[in-house]
Amino acid sequence: MPDRLFLASTSPRRRELLAQLGLEFSVLRVDIDESRRDGEAPADYVARLAREKAVAGVAAAGEGVVVAADTTVVLGDDILGKPASQEEAVAMWSRLAGRAHRVLTGVAVGHRERLEVRVVATTVRFRPIDAAEMRAYWASGEPVDKAGGYAIQGRGAIFVTGIDGSYSNVVGLPLAETAELLARFGIRILE
Repeated sequence: MPDRLFLASTSPRRRELLAQLGLEFSVLRVDIDESRRDGEAPADYVARLAREKAVAGVAAAGEGVVVAADTTVVLGDDILGKPASQEEAVAMWSRLAGRAHRVLTGVAVGHRERLEVRVVATTVRFRPIDAAEMRAYWASGEPVDKAGGYAIQGRGAIFVTGIDGSYSNVVGLPLAETAELLARFGIRILE
């Protein structure tokens, strides 16, 4: 069993989630091109990014097991990324309001030449959101740097009327599936 674990992500949310499992790990900063390829399906996109982050992490770590992930919000086949402005955020929330959307996370775990990837999907339902709430939510600063422009673990939870699937997936790292992958690499959570 490898004696070191690395998280190929500087996301505070992923660090907190992985720490919930009681594991000690080091954080690696990896840089990859996150552009979506022409015709690339959302599930293929997050799987590819997780895979590329894990490969870069394994190269940087040398030894040990690397966990990498990428999360995106999907409405139909449209990926709703991180809003760059209030106008972009309002446009996203206007599309999400009163509807269901999917949150997809690609999770990759790698060690040496071995790499396994899973894609986890969660359906999230939003209530209607009025313009004043949208402006106030943007002003809170929380939506910046969040896929789909919201944080389910923060104030954005007030828009959510229900979810089908993994809550931790919506935050950024599906813990059940991550634990399953880690076990395949000899890292067990409850032993």
